[in-house]
Amino acid sequence: MASITKRGKVWQARITWMDSSGKRHSKSKSGFKTKSQANQWSVQQESVLVSGVQIDKDSTLVDYFDHYIEIYKRPHVTESTYKGYGFIRRQLVNFFQYRKIKDITRTDYQEFINSYGSDHAPKSVQKLHSIMRGCVQSAILDDYIIKDFTQGVQVVANKDKMVKVDYLNLDEIKRLLNYTIDGINPLRRYTSRYIIVTAIYTGMRLAEIQGLVWSDIDYLHETITISKTWDSVNHRFKPTKTESSNRTIKVPDNLIKLLRQLQAVSSSTMVFVDQFGQIPTSNAVNKLLRRLLDELGIKRANFHFHSLRHSHVAILLSQGVDIYAISSRLGHSNISTTTDTYAYLIDEYKDKTDDHIISALDQL
Repeated sequence: MASITKRGKVWQARITWMDSSGKRHSKSKSGFKTKSQANQWSVQQESVLVSGVQIDKDSTLVDYFDHYIEIYKRPHVTESTYKGYGFIRRQLVNFFQYRKIKDITRTDYQEFINSYGSDHAPKSVQKLHSIMRGCVQSAILDDYIIKDFTQGVQVVANKDKMVKVDYLNLDEIKRLLNYTIDGINPLRRYTSRYIIVTAIYTGMRLAEIQGLVWSDIDYLHETITISKTWDSVNHRFKPTKTESSNRTIKVPDNLIKLLRQLQAVSSSTMVFVDQFGQIPTSNAVNKLLRRLLDELGIKRANFHFHSLRHSHVAILLSQGVDIYAISSRLGHSNISTTTDTYAYLIDEYKDKTDDHIISALDQL
């Protein structure tokens, strides 16, 4: 219900409504020069109410982002991921200050992406945009806004900011694998070498490898089951990255033999606990990896432990393994994640795949 009244030389409009619990609310605005302007405002506000948006919700974008992260994200993400949201929050404060979420337009948001993208790599911009799309969709569902101002926005980025990794070729991967195995001394139980070998043979993420327990290893069927990861900061198990990351993968006999060798001298339920009763950290494993590459005379810019996952994919592609099988083995939620991440490798082995296609067609 709307009421229009005159106060001195200006007009005031007030609307009242009842929420779903029966509680009465009101909102007013004054300073209109004409009665028609006041009436037009009240009609607009009532139209918004009819659409389901609660017009008394007057949150800033930053405040709603805080609400979204605390209520909908924090219970389901790791501490490191949660800290990353703080970085995005600072970008929002720097650009939007404390503007109301309902006042932000698609043009405003595009300008924000343009500004952020001018000095950040594509992956960073895409990640921020993905989180913001989720936030805005949540704001719509919570009746703070009507339109999705992130929809149809062009994601722009600075490709010069991309960290370029110089990956190993197949010969170098084999040399690294053999050299790492040759240096293993099970009696000393420096498990970082075992972790590197496992990564090359399986393509598993570091936290997945760190979280393995002996019951995850099926020696009879030569498989490893990934159902959890290891939180190196808080020293506890945590869920896998996504539901699709829960998987059981086949592993070669060479790895099975090494794991049997390690278990024979282990007194822990966890596979990669070393002689000091600890699981090697990311820093420790990467330090060893860099030393091994230096000793082999292999110089590769920005190559680190996670790059071994790429090395595993390169091995499989070189043997003609189907990309769908690779995606499942890596624990990706969909095939597009695999093709986007390893597009450079897929292109590299395209000629070999084409030869397989022609060979198959020639058999018809």
